Amino acid sequence: MSSVLSLSPETPLARWRTPLLMVAMLWLGLFALYWPTFMSMVDIWDRSETYTHGFLIFPISFWLLWRNRARAAALPIVPDWRALPLMLLTGAGWVLAQAGGVLVVSQYAFVTLLLLSVWAVLGWRVLWALFFPFLFLYFSVPVGEVLIPKLMTFTANFTVAAIKLTSLPVYQEGTFFYLPGSEWSVVEGCSGLRYLISAFTLSCLYAYLTYRTPWRRAAFAVAGLVVPVFANGLRAFTIVMIAYFSDMKLALGIDHYIYGWVFFGFVMLILFWVGTFWREDLDEEKAESAPATAAAPLAVLPPGRYLGVAALAVLVGFLWPAYARHLDDRPTTVPPPLMVVPAGGWQPVAPFTDWQPHWEKPSQQWHAYYAKDGHQVMLEIDYYATQKQGSELITTGNYFIHQKDPVWSNVGQRIKTVRIGAQTDQVLVGHLHSRAQHLLIWQWNDIDGRRVMNDYEAKLILAWKKVRGHADDGASVIIATPCPDKGDCSAVLEDFAQAMTPAIRAAIAREGGR
Repeated sequence: MSSVLSLSPETPLARWRTPLLMVAMLWLGLFALYWPTFMSMVDIWDRSETYTHGFLIFPISFWLLWRNRARAAALPIVPDWRALPLMLLTGAGWVLAQAGGVLVVSQYAFVTLLLLSVWAVLGWRVLWALFFPFLFLYFSVPVGEVLIPKLMTFTANFTVAAIKLTSLPVYQEGTFFYLPGSEWSVVEGCSGLRYLISAFTLSCLYAYLTYRTPWRRAAFAVAGLVVPVFANGLRAFTIVMIAYFSDMKLALGIDHYIYGWVFFGFVMLILFWVGTFWREDLDEEKAESAPATAAAPLAVLPPGRYLGVAALAVLVGFLWPAYARHLDDRPTTVPPPLMVVPAGGWQPVAPFTDWQPHWEKPSQQWHAYYAKDGHQVMLEIDYYATQKQGSELITTGNYFIHQKDPVWSNVGQRIKTVRIGAQTDQVLVGHLHSRAQHLLIWQWNDIDGRRVMNDYEAKLILAWKKVRGHADDGASVIIATPCPDKGDCSAVLEDFAQAMTPAIRAAIAREGGR
């Protein structure tokens, strides 16, 4: 036979020794190149109980791979160069996510590079045969925080609806609701995200191990998404009822959390028990215990073939971290102090509220109070000259108030279309209540002289500017006015925004050198 390709009766272990060594070396190279991205995942696993399961994902994935070793051993190992262009595109997505500070996308890109490297060295047939064990690695990415507001709203609405069925009087404001003698709010810890992520991860693993039909696996995975959401609503309702009928003595301390996890464990136990009625793994175990038939010898490639594709994969992986370092090394400019000139009859006045929004570490900030015809408006501009972790225009660290603020309550915020002069535009509208004051708030992001309210669009714009070597500057504009409870003070903010927008944009443009 030729030196390029031979048929070998070698043991599977001997046939796999060289390609597995290449994959191991390639993974070590990718981990070294993207170490900060991997450690950003580990850091979240360590500090957040919601994502602690991330420490188990890689070991479980490797166990699943070992469990399927017999299936893989029967397949030919052929390096596939088609994976390299996909690695190049994935690396481009990683550097774009790094430029925009979107950790979750860069983490997904890192895991995707690991999968594509297996495709490159071992071939598509091997990757497809072991697809779920490798796909399971995606559960290591801490994702889902974007769902928290929607889950909080659903839990609050579900709980209030269930309380109404008991004929108890209840009043709701956003995620806050009130019963006679008690006040409740659904905070982030009550959103059910922790249950949802844990349940979905376990359900996918259970479905893979127990079922073989694709539709059964998909159905059980969907159940792992839907059941925890409704179960969390039922859990919240039950806690409220226990506390209410015990004169606020039970289900409010540590027993609140113990009850939550016990309830979650019971729900998952029921879900898995129901799932056993349609299990398909037993027949497969019988088939695997049957005598094996002799297999034809498989082709063995020379080590150079594996080494060549692995070397190119490392080279492709190296390009993007090197370019990201080049972008990070660019000199940062220190913008001049912000200065907004009053316009439209609005004049500076003394502060009329103690509330201040929480926008993290802006490069420059303008915070002032104005009055006109008996109306008052607070203006805050947070300008970001260079986007970086901990100092970004778009991040979950920027918010009106903390969830457990002792003074203020956020009773609702959503993006709405409002009228500003002769035009309509989108802004984030929020309502804050304290015992002494109610505030109506408008917030928008100003990027390149236009309002951008879609966070994903804003991130993409800023990232695209950065990867092209341009300044990725932008600003958050917040205006707020005291407003009577149930009152409509939109006209005040409309007048202020119409009069002051030219001055605001002039100040921002001066910061960006436009």
